[in-house]
Amino acid sequence: MYLMPVLFAALLLSISPHATAHSLFDSQGPEQWSAGLTALLLGVFWVLYWQGSRRRSPGRWSSLVFYLTLLLAILSLLGPLDDWAKTSTAAHMTQHMLLMVVIAPLWVLCRPLPQLAAGWGRHLRGLWQPALRMARHPLYMAYLHGFFIWFWHVPRFYMLAVEDPWWHLIEHLCFLLSAGLFWWAILRASARNLPLALLALLFTLMHTGFLGALLTFASSPLYGEARSLQDQQLAGLIMWVAAAIPYLMAAAWLARRWYRQLLAQGRL
Repeated sequence: MYLMPVLFAALLLSISPHATAHSLFDSQGPEQWSAGLTALLLGVFWVLYWQGSRRRSPGRWSSLVFYLTLLLAILSLLGPLDDWAKTSTAAHMTQHMLLMVVIAPLWVLCRPLPQLAAGWGRHLRGLWQPALRMARHPLYMAYLHGFFIWFWHVPRFYMLAVEDPWWHLIEHLCFLLSAGLFWWAILRASARNLPLALLALLFTLMHTGFLGALLTFASSPLYGEARSLQDQQLAGLIMWVAAAIPYLMAAAWLARRWYRQLLAQGRL
C-alpha cells in the first residue's frame, strides 16, 4: 500500500490539462462529455479496486501491475494519443492495440476481481459471473473478439467512431471488454482447455495479421482521402507485426503448459 501516494500522484498528473490535450479540458459538447464519462468509469474502477485492496490484499506485484496498467489506460484514452487518433490511422491503431494486447491481458494477469468484489463491487457479480462462464470457452471468446475487431475496422464504422465521440467510447468498450474475456479464456484456461486456448490464440493471431496485411498492402487509403496511404500502411504494420508479439508470447507460454501437462500424464 506504500505505493499508493506515488501512483495516485501519477494518476492525477495523467488527467491534468497538459496530459489530456483536447480530450477532456479543452473540448466542448459531446467530446467533453464522452471523455468525462471515460474518466468517471476509470475512476470508479480505481476506487473499487483501492477499497477492495484494503480489505483483501492483492499482493505487491499484482497491485503495482494494476495501477500502472490503469495509468496506461488513462494516458491511452484521455491523453494526446486520443487526439492524434482523430487524424492518424497509425495513432488510432496504436490506441486499439494498447487496449487489446497490452491493457486487457495485464489486467487479467493481476486478477483484480477479488478486490473489486471486496470494494463494494459484490453487487456487480451478477454481471461478471455470466461473462466468466462464457470465458470457459476460448474459441467462442476468440470469435466474439474477432467480430468486434473486424466490425470496427470496416471503413464505414471506423469513420463513425472517429467522427462521433460517443461511438468512439462504445468502440473502446467493445475492444476492452471483448479482449478482457478473450485473454481471460486464454490466460486462465483450465488444463482440459489448453489445446482450445492455443487454437483460439493462433486463430486470433492469423486473422489480425491478415487484417494488418490488408491495411499494409492496400493501394489507396481505406479511411478517407484525408489520411495518407503511408499512415495507413504504418497502422497495418502495427497490427500485423508489433501486436503479434503478445500473441506469440502467450502462445509459447500455453504450449509450454500443454507440454508439461503431457509429460506429467506420461503421454510424451
